[in-house]
Amino acid sequence: METNLKGKVALVTGASRGLGFAISLALGRAGADVALTDILVEEQEYDKDELEKYSVLAAHFAEDGAVKTLSGAEQVRSMGSKSCAFKMDVTDRDEVEKVMKSVEAELGSVDILVNNAAVMDNLERFDKQKLELWRRDLGVNLTGAFNCCQAVWPGMVRKRWGRIINISSVAALMGASLQPSYGATKAGLIGFTKSLAVEGGRCGINVNAVCPGFIATESVQLYDEMMTERIKKGTALKRLGRPEEIASVVAFLASEASSYITGAAIPVTGGMDLLNL
Repeated sequence: METNLKGKVALVTGASRGLGFAISLALGRAGADVALTDILVEEQEYDKDELEKYSVLAAHFAEDGAVKTLSGAEQVRSMGSKSCAFKMDVTDRDEVEKVMKSVEAELGSVDILVNNAAVMDNLERFDKQKLELWRRDLGVNLTGAFNCCQAVWPGMVRKRWGRIINISSVAALMGASLQPSYGATKAGLIGFTKSLAVEGGRCGINVNAVCPGFIATESVQLYDEMMTERIKKGTALKRLGRPEEIASVVAFLASEASSYITGAAIPVTGGMDLLNL
């Protein structure tokens, strides 16, 4: 099914690598002009200790050289679409609003918002969980999506057209051992999605969630071989997903081809949620 996004402006959070990067390229390939945003952007200086407090994985990839925010924008431009890249912390409302104004000046008002930015490195038994990390996870994974949605909502209402795609997780459907805050925030995104879908429907704004399973992103590739094999065996398809397989679903939901879908939480898990029910 064709997903023609020509003439639309998309903004993707958490776009420096992994799902966000693949989604940005898929939207650009479908014809959208794309703004890539992330707390990590090439050629910027970072305080490693401060960044590590924010996210262990972000600190790792900042040092590892896996950041592709600017190069992602360059790849989108090579496809014939306009693109720009900005550093943006989704928990900082002032920064979110500033970046949205910059995107509007360069590309136009946002038609498609993909809330992908998240932290998932809070791994600990529940009785050892720290309140400050619980609050951090709520701030990034849930309040971050709230901040971005509020920033683009008025423009979508004026146009009477919009697409918001929230990247949830299979953890929202099944729970997540040693990750209560991750599971809770990703489940919260589904409730948030459904509530916005009810309100946005009368304004032509479709709001959906995608619930990926284990996808072969840079983060998942850090798992040891034994863990990876166990995950594969827990899926009906006996393999990890590819970032492009999530990106294609997002591109579909961003297009007119999905015009009668709203308030949905779509599992893209290779059947992982089926075998564990």
